Formats: sequence, structure tokens, C-alpha cells
Amino acid sequence: MIPAIDVRNLKKSYLPINRRAGGKTVALKGIDLTIKSGEFYGLLGPNGAGKTTTIGIITGLVRLDEGSVSVMGKDIISDYRFTRSKIGVSPQELTVDWFFSIERLLYFQAGYYGIRKEEVSDRIEQLLKKFGLYKKRNSKIRELSGGMKRRFQVLKALVHDPEILILDEPTAGIDVELRHMLWDYLRQLHKEGKTILLTTHYIDEAELLCERVGIINEGTIVAEGKPSELIQSLGKGSIEVYLSDCDPEKEALISGFTYVHEPYDGGSRLVFSVDEPEKSLSEIINALSSNGCHIHEVKITKSSLEDVFVSLTGRTIND
Repeated sequence: MIPAIDVRNLKKSYLPINRRAGGKTVALKGIDLTIKSGEFYGLLGPNGAGKTTTIGIITGLVRLDEGSVSVMGKDIISDYRFTRSKIGVSPQELTVDWFFSIERLLYFQAGYYGIRKEEVSDRIEQLLKKFGLYKKRNSKIRELSGGMKRRFQVLKALVHDPEILILDEPTAGIDVELRHMLWDYLRQLHKEGKTILLTTHYIDEAELLCERVGIINEGTIVAEGKPSELIQSLGKGSIEVYLSDCDPEKEALISGFTYVHEPYDGGSRLVFSVDEPEKSLSEIINALSSNGCHIHEVKITKSSLEDVFVSLTGRTIND
């Protein structure tokens, strides 16, 4: 099957505003990226890692220096009309006219793709209602709250019913309820077969929504895979067991596990270092119980996608 987006050896540098300062800023160092048709893909990286530059090149807003990008099997430069018609993009920054109503702006947006007013009026009405903006349809963008502006950005990307949806920080600045509403809608679009490329500063969002994620750092893809696979590759987890009536000699009968023994509130606290806590839990509990230990509490700590991110980049996603 032809991939929705195929990026090969993509490089991009920016000249300084002051040419006398000299030196280029290297944004992308030759990245490769393949997003399958119908896939929900997350691109994660710290600020300045190259996410927005990558999106800008895919959508034709930024000129590449080297490499190639194809959308639905067509080159973004030689077949730019075709490739841009297949993509709807919701950028980080507002890119709208401030003097028209949001409903009229949506008709303008559809017109850019050659869609007549009578052909898109029902879709615009449905989208406005779906995103809770129908009552604001005659309002100008400056009259909307921050969360409403963000929703409008996503809505505008969807108005021509694209096959590929690119979302750059779509939930930034919106409240939790609206965030969950947008998650549900994105899941629905994904189920309907749309390809979605998401960048986000909420790692839990990528872990929850995306089938695969790529982690980009300093212009290079440093890891890629399913969130569960990346978490498992880190190989970190722990099981904490709080005990009473169990002496160290009996605890020592637990073989095959690395753990730390600490006195705790008249009893003991054992902390086991394991790769897969769920698989090791029953064996640990059985060993302790069979040796007469009274277990009061068990806590499981697993690695997260954020742990993987910090391990690979040395930074948190907001650094």
C-alpha cells in the first residue's frame, strides 16, 4: 500500500536574520519518516527539535534543502496541487482573516479547494455544531476565547474533508473537557480511515491516541515505534511490597529478583526492580505468602512514554 506520507533524507537549514552574524541554524539533519495510510502517528520532540519545520515542508509552507517528500505517492513539489488537496493542516499559530465571521471564513477555506458554497454548506453546519461553535458562527475570530480559536483551527483543517489531517499542538490552551471532546472526535476520524499526524506537548495524549510515535531531537529521529514497544524497550519498572511478620531470612528466599529491603512503619518495604511488573507480580506475591509474610499493600510503578522521551533526549518535552 502506498504510504500517506513518505519523507526521505529531509534536510533544512535557516540563515540568520542578520547575515553578518554568519552560520546557519540546522533544523533537520536528514530525517526519514513513513506514515501509513489510515495511521494515527505522533511526532514528539522538545521545542526547536524540528517538528514544525517538518510539517511546514510536508504542507508546502517551507522549502526543503535536500531530500524528498511524497504524499499519497506524489511528490510535493512536482505534484503540489494534488498533494496539498489531500492535506488539512491545523497550525500552532492563528492564520485567519480577523475581519470576517468564522462561518464565512470556512466558506473561503472550502473555496480554496474548489468546493462550491452549496456543496459544502451542510458540512460546515455539521462541523460548527460538532465543535460547539454554531452559536458563534457570525462572530469574528477576535471575539472567540482561546479554546474556541483552537477548535476553529481544527475545524478549518477539516472543511474540505481531507484524507490526511495534520495537527500541530491542537489541544494547547483548551480546557480538559474540550480536550477530551477533541480526543473522541479524532478517534472517530481515525476509525473512519483518515490519516492523522499529531504533534503535542502532552505526552499522555500521544500515548493514548497514537498507533505509532516518532521522537525527534535536534533535527534527527532518535526513536520510532508503538508507544508500548518504546516503553518496554526502556526496561524500567518496580513493585513495592509492604510487609509485616517477615524476617530478612525469609525474604532472602525470593530468588531471581533484585530488590531493596527497607524498614517501614514497624514492618518492611521491599522494592523490586523488574522489566515487566505485571508478569513478575504473581511470582513475587506467591513467594512471599508461602514464606509466611503478611502483605499489607502492593504498588506497581511502570515506565511511561515520558520516561522514554527524557531518556532519549535528556530533556522534558517543554524544555
